[in-house]
Amino acid sequence: MNRKILVTGASGKVGQNFIAHFKTNSKFKDDSIVAFCHNRLIKEENNISVFKGNITDKNSVFEAMKDITHVIHLATCKESPDIIIDVTVKGLFWLLEAARESSTFKQFILLGGDAAIGHCVYPYDKPQTETDPFRPYPGCYALSKVLEETLLTQYYTQYQLNGCCLRAPWIMEKDDFKKSLSFGDDCFGGPKWKTLVPDAQAKKYAENNVTPIMSDQNGNAIKRNFVHVSDLSIAIGLAIDNQNTKHQLFHICMNRPVDYQELADYIKKSKGYDAVQVKTEYHSTWMDNSKAKLFLGWEPKYDLEKLVDESFFYQREPNDPRIIYYKG
Repeated sequence: MNRKILVTGASGKVGQNFIAHFKTNSKFKDDSIVAFCHNRLIKEENNISVFKGNITDKNSVFEAMKDITHVIHLATCKESPDIIIDVTVKGLFWLLEAARESSTFKQFILLGGDAAIGHCVYPYDKPQTETDPFRPYPGCYALSKVLEETLLTQYYTQYQLNGCCLRAPWIMEKDDFKKSLSFGDDCFGGPKWKTLVPDAQAKKYAENNVTPIMSDQNGNAIKRNFVHVSDLSIAIGLAIDNQNTKHQLFHICMNRPVDYQELADYIKKSKGYDAVQVKTEYHSTWMDNSKAKLFLGWEPKYDLEKLVDESFFYQREPNDPRIIYYKG
């Protein structure tokens, strides 16, 4: 089969990594990608073409969808109230409408997020599975992840559209994980550790590469879910034309969440850095990835040690600055 795959959000972290996986995977040797780009473009190659458009515009989406067989929908927003509904609801709606009306369309794959079930904001007394109800935390981003999954599932019911959702936690690449532990201004994501301790301590911790042991209000080290972008890209590839994916939701995450005490112990042992407990409002969670392992034949390659080692040893090239393109 000659697949023609539309990838939205193609210039982002997941989009670029999936395209790299696509180019080296023999499963896709006869296939092509149309990269749907808006502000940032990617390089065109023999089987990679670029469509520059606006996902919120019906005409743009329908033009991009010509002759498309598969859609991998990665485009999203973070905490951007002015545009988030246009991008994550209206944009998804037009994609689904175009897919529904298309004579060539075969499968829709949505990248979801654990924000839809609250990730570490709410307490859980059991592993989080695909059957858990939605529990979005305050803010428009978590709400948007619920709306995306809901909209897709309604197209299953109304039109029997073939699709699936791969729900991921925080996605790591390059030196992301190392920067997520920084007490300095270069902290990636949240919590912003420097805001949780006195300024003088934050400066000292940053200078000495001290590891924060994220803890709950009872002083227990938190377990938090992650996935490396390369593991996620492999899962996307396995989901394409997999007969087990129709109308299904899969958790795509590491086999075990990162335990911040185990993390601190490993960094101390391997890098010699000290650690300090930081109490937060958050809770331990454990996403269960059994369903993806069973039905996709997928197995994550990254564990805590590999996540730490690759992140701490990563050296950015001068032409690869750390740029955060979204809020939150």
